[in-house]
Parts: sequence; C-alpha cells; structure tokens
Amino acid sequence: MRDEQFITTVEKIITRDSRFSEEAYEFISNAVIYTTRQVEGEEDSKRHISGQELLEGIKDFAISQFGPMAKDVLESWGVCDSLSIGYIVFNMVDHQLLGSTKDDSIDDFKNGFDFQTTFTSSFIPKSKKKIEVPTIDIEG
Repeated sequence: MRDEQFITTVEKIITRDSRFSEEAYEFISNAVIYTTRQVEGEEDSKRHISGQELLEGIKDFAISQFGPMAKDVLESWGVCDSLSIGYIVFNMVDHQLLGSTKDDSIDDFKNGFDFQTTFTSSFIPKSKKKIEVPTIDIEG
C-alpha cells in the first residue's frame, strides 16, 4: 500500500486519463522498484533504468505475481500492451511519481512485447512426446 500522497496523485492522474485503474499505477510503481533492484543486483551503482529494461522487469514481475493470469489481470486494469505501460509511466513522470531523463520517450514502449505471447507461451507445456488420445466406440 502506498502513502496518501501517492494515492492522491494517482487519483488526479485518473481524473485526467481514465484509461488505467489505480491498481495499474500501483503495479507499475512496484514493478519499477522490482526492476531497479534487479538491475542494481547486476551493478553496484544506482542508475536510471531504460524503458526496455523496465519492460523486461514488468514482464518478469507480472509473471511472478500473477502467473498464468498475468495477461488477464493487467488487461482488467486497462493495460493491454507495452504502449499502455509507457502511458502509465509517463503519466507518473508528469506528476513526479517517477523520474526520467531527456533521452526517455514514449517510443521506448512502442512494440516492446506482445502480451499474448509473453504471458501465455511460458505456461504452455512444451512436450516433445506426442500424446495419443484413445478413441471410444460409442455405437456398440
């Protein structure tokens, strides 16, 4: 749960842009923290994470939080593609909930990843063995 300032700011954002739910903003905020920790684990110094790094972190975080339901959960919040994530991120930047650099752009989130492939393919069994289904003779 975020502090009152975060909640108030998100409510203001939603008043202007109602495409995404409060839960979407909470999720993205937590995913930024998750991604930052992942990146910092690879390097000793704190640094800005790129849009592409954030998208990778969001994929991992969504799957770890929601498993095979990740796509459905995100879509229920209005998050249907990687560009939706970019809009949320930049709404948060515009309201000082996240920082950015002059090199950051909404374009960083265009065509980032396919939701269907990302959030379903990792849960489809990859069996090489062909399974034969027995037939049942119902006539006789």
